[in-house]
Amino acid sequence: MVRFAVTLVRHGETRYNKERLLQGQGIDEPLSEMGFRQADAVGRFLNGVRFTHAFSSDLIRAKQTATTILGKSRRCMDLKINLDARLRERKYGIAEGKPLSELKTRAKAAGQQCPKYTPPGGKTLDEGKACAKDFFDFLCQLPLEERCSGLTGNGFESTMASTFSSENHGGAYDFHPDAESDEIILDANILVVSHGVFLRIWMKYFLEDLQSTVPSMLKKSRELSVSPNTGISHFIVELQRGETVKPQINCVCINRHDHLLEVEAGADV
Repeated sequence: MVRFAVTLVRHGETRYNKERLLQGQGIDEPLSEMGFRQADAVGRFLNGVRFTHAFSSDLIRAKQTATTILGKSRRCMDLKINLDARLRERKYGIAEGKPLSELKTRAKAAGQQCPKYTPPGGKTLDEGKACAKDFFDFLCQLPLEERCSGLTGNGFESTMASTFSSENHGGAYDFHPDAESDEIILDANILVVSHGVFLRIWMKYFLEDLQSTVPSMLKKSRELSVSPNTGISHFIVELQRGETVKPQINCVCINRHDHLLEVEAGADV
């Protein structure tokens, strides 16, 4: 049996986020000042977690967020960030750079709801799901291949319970497979930095197709909400080598963002 953790983080805020303009894949906007503050905050929150792998969308807003997170780390600041185009935001074609309200107007004129509407030149939700599935399948093979090649041993202990435990934001670390211990034995601990709509597509795939568990205190309405900038979702994945059954996925938290309270308070000063 192989067990690994995946921590999904949305990139920090950009000017386009603040002005509610669509970025998609064609607008490669860097983080705003607030975006860097958010990335700094999530980096401090995760600074005690030992990641074994780091992946990021190759768009600059995600790369800057991933770099900031690892730069704050006490345990893996020199970890290489692997850039992957499969983690890019959904493509919005002719709507990129335009207000979100214009996309909603186009969707209504086409007789469709906004999330399912695909502007000319854009990519469908099914195409986004195919990218998410392909990348997750790749992640599932990663610890298996590394174990077979001798790059990993019998796993390492990860004390993530102290990082993710909370009574708020659906963040209680209530998955304890190792009796009387907060330490979870992992074969890999993977950081993934991507984009809001893409991560929502991935979350939908986890929850509906792979039937991931969710924390008991998490409100149903929040399961598939779009993550705030630098929101954190965390999962434990278990799979058997050579099995064709679905992996078992245990959700620890979805779109956790209490690390932003200090940032938001500072913005109000």
